[in-house]
Amino acid sequence: MKITTRIVLLGTASVALMAMPSVAFAQSAPSDEEAQAAPPAEESAGTGNEIVVTATKREQTLQDVPVAVSVTTGETIERAQIRDIRDLSSVVPSLRVNQLQSSANTNFYIRGFGNGANNAGIEPSVGLFVDGVYRSRSASMIGDLPDVQRVEVLRGPQSTLFGKNASAGVISMTTRKPRFEFGGNVEATYGNFNAFTVKGVVTGPLSDTIAASIAGGYNRRDGYVTDGNTGNDLNERNRWFVRGQMLFEPSNDLSVRIIGDYGKIDENCCAVMNLRRSAASSVVLALGGRLSDPANPFADVTYNNIDSTNDITNWGLSGQIDYSMGFLKLTSITAYRRTGAITNQDSDFSSADLLGRNYQDLKVDTFTQELRLNTDWDGPVNVMLGGFYFNEKVDQTNEVFWGTQARPYANGLIQGASGGALNVVTLENTFGALEGQPTKYQNRFFAAGTGLSESYKLKDEAYSIFGQVDFEITDGLTLTGGANYTHDSKVFSTGTVSNDAFSGIDFNAAAYAPFRNQLLYQGALSSQIGSVLGLGRSATAAEIGAFAGSSAANFATYTAINNGSIAFANGNQNNPAANPLNGLKPLQFLPPFLNVPNALESGKLSDGHWNWTARLAFEFNDHLNAYVSYATGYKAASINLSRDSRPTPADLNTINTNSTYSALRLANLSSGSRFAGPEESTVYEFGLKGSWGVASANFAIFKQSIEGFQSNIFTGTGFFLANAGKQSVFGLEFEGMVKPTSELTLNLAMTYLDAKYDSFALSAFGDLSGTRPGGVSPLSMTIGAEWAKELGNGDRVILRGDYHYEALFKLVEGLPGLVVKNSAGAIIDTGPALAAGRDFKQDINQVNASLTYAMQNGIELSIWGRNLTDNRTILQIFDSVAQSGSISGYVSEPRTFGGSVRFKF
Repeated sequence: MKITTRIVLLGTASVALMAMPSVAFAQSAPSDEEAQAAPPAEESAGTGNEIVVTATKREQTLQDVPVAVSVTTGETIERAQIRDIRDLSSVVPSLRVNQLQSSANTNFYIRGFGNGANNAGIEPSVGLFVDGVYRSRSASMIGDLPDVQRVEVLRGPQSTLFGKNASAGVISMTTRKPRFEFGGNVEATYGNFNAFTVKGVVTGPLSDTIAASIAGGYNRRDGYVTDGNTGNDLNERNRWFVRGQMLFEPSNDLSVRIIGDYGKIDENCCAVMNLRRSAASSVVLALGGRLSDPANPFADVTYNNIDSTNDITNWGLSGQIDYSMGFLKLTSITAYRRTGAITNQDSDFSSADLLGRNYQDLKVDTFTQELRLNTDWDGPVNVMLGGFYFNEKVDQTNEVFWGTQARPYANGLIQGASGGALNVVTLENTFGALEGQPTKYQNRFFAAGTGLSESYKLKDEAYSIFGQVDFEITDGLTLTGGANYTHDSKVFSTGTVSNDAFSGIDFNAAAYAPFRNQLLYQGALSSQIGSVLGLGRSATAAEIGAFAGSSAANFATYTAINNGSIAFANGNQNNPAANPLNGLKPLQFLPPFLNVPNALESGKLSDGHWNWTARLAFEFNDHLNAYVSYATGYKAASINLSRDSRPTPADLNTINTNSTYSALRLANLSSGSRFAGPEESTVYEFGLKGSWGVASANFAIFKQSIEGFQSNIFTGTGFFLANAGKQSVFGLEFEGMVKPTSELTLNLAMTYLDAKYDSFALSAFGDLSGTRPGGVSPLSMTIGAEWAKELGNGDRVILRGDYHYEALFKLVEGLPGLVVKNSAGAIIDTGPALAAGRDFKQDINQVNASLTYAMQNGIELSIWGRNLTDNRTILQIFDSVAQSGSISGYVSEPRTFGGSVRFKF
């Protein structure tokens, strides 16, 4: 089915559901059996637009809230076997989630906007909140929480109420409060890949005014990828958590909720497949190394020389106080969180020991405080005022060291690049001799254990004040205006040192002029003689000698070419653009690092921004609402805490031309970025919401854009962080639910996105203005059905299934490592880089299902399956590390299935 056909169907379905007369959906009262089988009121989340949400920080039904929001209830999470936050995208088409590189690195995209990387300085575009507490670091543990009440995905800029880093949207998770009656649930699951999960929660009263709950879980699974070298599994699960809550309600006016949680992850993740080999790959294979098969990435076999480490702890404490004073309600949410992550991996993703260590130790401490005052009266005006404070400290150390086979690997690449004329030993001896120290570099180039020791510190302090006014102009017509001012300041410093001897060699140094002269002369002479002989290659020394001595005429030709070659070498030995060693620059993988702060760069950033919301909502009748809105969003500046952090081109020019900063000049110092400036988003949106008891439908049409979008691309050696000029998307969204009978529920959700870079002149691939961003599917859709059959004895049989589809889209715009540059580093051809983006596309077709037998006594037996058709895709691609021209990537999970036993009491 073509995309255009699907869009027509989306619009037809929207109009049809909106136009349904209310009388056709009159809901009958539940039977005695239905009432008896229904869960307790505190656990019932409702269905369709009856679900209560807090998208605007007030409790409203999904029907009444004039915001584009998708809600996944705890019951859906349970029935759909949503194991972690990645699985949410299978039920929310506007949301895309990837977990790449490590168990703690989860990236969120809403309506095609978002970014993320294994870089603690990159701010998120999608805000993640758990029980009102902002999580600055994503955690992939949603499915492990047995007391999730609902997950709300707020689509579009939400900065007016949620502050910075909500420029693309918000994911808000709400867990169940402790109850003043004893209850809980426990669940055990076993599935393929030897998956075993057990989790549970118990809640009850401690006194008439205090209730508590304790939850915990353990989740383990063998990996579905085999390491052909170590013999161990990758992409495994091994994590546990404990979470406690206490609720103090001494009166109807005062509520105090305290939450503490601790989680631990210790896993071998995440498998990388080789998707395209290059000349560098041949050198790896020649050393006896092995790479995964590019022709069959879904064979789930890869090769590493060490197991990955993902040792992650995440804990926090929060307290929420709600105090009602008549029509006023005061809310305070205070939280402290600590995340620690120790990771290590074989980043060359081969069994050869090229990079022996890529270690990271990350510590993040975050304190947040929110205070807000709401009014709740029957008058025409209601007001919300609030403030938010954020303080975070990041302490990160990294180590990237060469392995035991790095030296022979580099030797093979150097010999290949020079036609056998050069090798590692020759370079060591030549550079040392020309510096007057013949042994200076002996055995130091690409020596095992040498490389880069990195240290980064970041302190981020932000505050915001916000307010929103709802004014009911007339019955059913409400005007909303909101404003938020956010100020964000960052102080960062680096302490990074390279002892990689080869990367510290300046090929343009005056001392090496004789060497460059010799190489230029030999190259010119052999190339021209080869041309005269019609060899199609450079002539060897023996062939040159034979040609010169073969006849007087040939000797005269040789003499002329020889003299010309001498003149060419003498004239270009100090010309950086003609340097014959330029081809070896890609092997200068870990050059000297200019640390911050320094005499030119302060390591400080500070910015402030106003955000606005204007909305007009109209209630046509009890069944149909509409709204039109304008909103802006803000994402704070991001810091490039990676080895690719470099001064801007302007700062580098100042360093090289102003003698005041001569002390900052380092060998091979190039320009890049230290940070990306803030991004600002805007959305214009029209929405319709209909609810008819047994059916509901929500439709939105929008135009959303981000100025200064923070593009962050992995280059194979580090991160290219830059601000795009403007990125925009025109979109349509539809979500509908209908209950043809009391037993059957049908769901449909669709998202159409027409995204483009309005302007992006300075991308890693040149000017991308007018092109479509990578990672954005033009059409996403989820179709679901649930059949709940009441049996005569009070038990129920529940059959649930859903199908998730994403139309074909390219994963990335291109790969920076494939950009062709001249000897001076200027881009001369982006074709190969952009072709890689076109070559690697994906579409998603995923079928999930479950069958549950729910007994009246609280016991439930389920069998379930996810990705039942075993549809496999490439999730992401990137330039292979230290293997120029090679492409690597991550693959999706295979089919999983199992059975669960659950007891609710």
